[in-house]
Amino acid sequence: MSQSTRDTEQALLLVARSVARLRTAIVALVGGMVCGTGLFVATLWLVIKGGPTVGPTLGLLRVYYPGYSVTWGGSIVGFFYGALTGAAVGWCVAFLYNRLADRRLRRS
Repeated sequence: MSQSTRDTEQALLLVARSVARLRTAIVALVGGMVCGTGLFVATLWLVIKGGPTVGPTLGLLRVYYPGYSVTWGGSIVGFFYGALTGAAVGWCVAFLYNRLADRRLRRS
């Protein structure tokens, strides 16, 4: 093999490694913000909508998230719980993706 071919293969491998990896902290941050904001908005939507029984289904989250309720204050508590859950899930997804990408790169 010539030197230029070897250099090209090394450059392609370097690009593949840098593209294939996700930054777990960034994915966790984005997942946390999306999930936290989603639960916050969903709670406020039901509070503003009102009615005789406000959000009985969403209110079941109080089983998993102590202190959460479908109220104005509960929307803030829900934001923090949603952010925590989303960050944990995002981190796990990025971590597993990186492990699988590393395994795939080792095979090739």
